[in-house]
Amino acid sequence: MKPPTSLYNGSLALLTDLYQLTMAYGYWKSGVANRETVFHLFFRQHPFGGGVSIACGLEHVIDFLDRFQFTPDDLAYLATLTGNDQKPLFEEDFLTYLGTLKFDCDVDAIPEGTTVFPHEPLVRVRGNIIPCQILETPLLNIINFQTLIATKAARICLATGGDPVLEFGLRRAQGIDGALAASRAAYIGGCSATSNVLAGKYFDIPVKGTHAHSWVMCFDTEIEAFEQYANAMPNNCVFLVDTYDTLPGVQRAIEVGKRLRATGHELIGIRLDSGDLAFLSIEARRMLDDAGFPDAHIIASNDLDEHIIASLKTQGATIGIWGVGTKLATAYDQPAMGGVYKLSAVRKPDHTWQYKVKLSEQSLKVSNPGIQQIRRFTLDDEFIADMIYDVPTGVTDQREIVDPMDMTRRKIIPPDAKHTDLLVPIMRTGRTVYKRPNIHDIRKHAQQQLSRFHAGVKRFVHPHEYPVGLERSLFDIRTQLILEARGHGR
Repeated sequence: MKPPTSLYNGSLALLTDLYQLTMAYGYWKSGVANRETVFHLFFRQHPFGGGVSIACGLEHVIDFLDRFQFTPDDLAYLATLTGNDQKPLFEEDFLTYLGTLKFDCDVDAIPEGTTVFPHEPLVRVRGNIIPCQILETPLLNIINFQTLIATKAARICLATGGDPVLEFGLRRAQGIDGALAASRAAYIGGCSATSNVLAGKYFDIPVKGTHAHSWVMCFDTEIEAFEQYANAMPNNCVFLVDTYDTLPGVQRAIEVGKRLRATGHELIGIRLDSGDLAFLSIEARRMLDDAGFPDAHIIASNDLDEHIIASLKTQGATIGIWGVGTKLATAYDQPAMGGVYKLSAVRKPDHTWQYKVKLSEQSLKVSNPGIQQIRRFTLDDEFIADMIYDVPTGVTDQREIVDPMDMTRRKIIPPDAKHTDLLVPIMRTGRTVYKRPNIHDIRKHAQQQLSRFHAGVKRFVHPHEYPVGLERSLFDIRTQLILEARGHGR
């Protein structure tokens, strides 16, 4: 078997954990492959100790599902797998079945850029058990990472108070695919541009960048380096001033800036990449203003994140553009999102739905049953609460939500509150029905979503807990199923 010439030009059906396929084989052998199921993808806690997250990754989910199939090469590889008796792991007839398997499920999802909260289904998949089961791993792989990075980017952009953020994470990102996905998610989360040129090409993200320390070191003097760069690219001059001594570097940038101006071009700005960024930015701003460059930007980099940026802001730093790399593209201090994918309903052909819950010694890990939808309520243009409800059961007139982690915490939604259901149709019987927005509209949607929350929800330390709960009827169904599953009430 020859590998595909490009990883992503080949089939991605094997982008799944082996146990998804062993379970699929077990369903097939047990004669239950035609059982209809509902799975939900959700997370249990916000990353970074935050109060709100940004859904991201749906575009790549759709791309994956649109071309989901097991190719002859995939099946030939699976035929080589053996059990501990050295005999084939899968029967030939099962591999033939996989070769004819088409993704024909219904998918509903929350649009990218939407603010989301723990226990809310970001994706709902409904269809026969085998394709639904196999999709668990790739869906989590895509949604978890991009939601994590979009959320980190949103936090960083909130910290800058509206100053532009440039994503500089390519060189430190987790591989080629991680870098591309991170650049895309960071832009959706609020970044203004990326240094990643391939991401710019693929996703229509603005790209930014000028020169590194190596450029300055290549010449005999710093001012010669600036002059030669200005000669080469007079319309792209941001000078990195900290190769030797920062404030003298600023002065040399000003000198070259004056020569640029004489030729009809303007100094865009300077970049600080080390040292006391608060002090240096204040001094650099004074120098630039005194020299007649009030519009020249001060760009800062150097392992920034939302907490460092917030601290620099309180210190009076005069930084106008923030270059954030490692701690954004790698989701520094929380490298993974804890999204999960759980079965919530099963039915045999011509039978009614059986709702399911997963139990745990940890209450946080007890799942929610049913065919779920999220209803977001708005009052005076501010989001006030989210309700997770069961679609077949519907919502009672009382409009009461119950915290699944604490049944004593309840909220009645005001009767004059407006609402929107967040899960929208993405695929029906395997065919895409969703009109995909462009990345710029997704980014704008994320900003609009964040603007409609109370400020306390968005703070970094001890954020206000936005009300999310189960609709009362669904809470009662869940409670009964838990009691039955634990041997009570039978």
